[in-house]
Amino acid sequence: MLIKMTVGLSGVEYSLNPGDERDFPQDEAIRLIEAGYAAPVAERKVEKAVKAPAPERRVKRGGKNVVSANGNGPGDRAH
Repeated sequence: MLIKMTVGLSGVEYSLNPGDERDFPQDEAIRLIEAGYAAPVAERKVEKAVKAPAPERRVKRGGKNVVSANGNGPGDRAH
């Protein structure tokens, strides 16, 4: 049974800090939970892949030429 320690606990085979998770035989895990040394872990953490974002879609607009020739753009003025 997977439990999460609320206090530090060490033994011959382990040394656990508060917040550490470890599998114990069910009877031992229940004893530690009832003594207030641990809490049961509801489910195991499963690492999931993140879905890639959708590719950006750009729409062509009317085939208009947006690049102006030298000297005839709206911002160009004769000085």
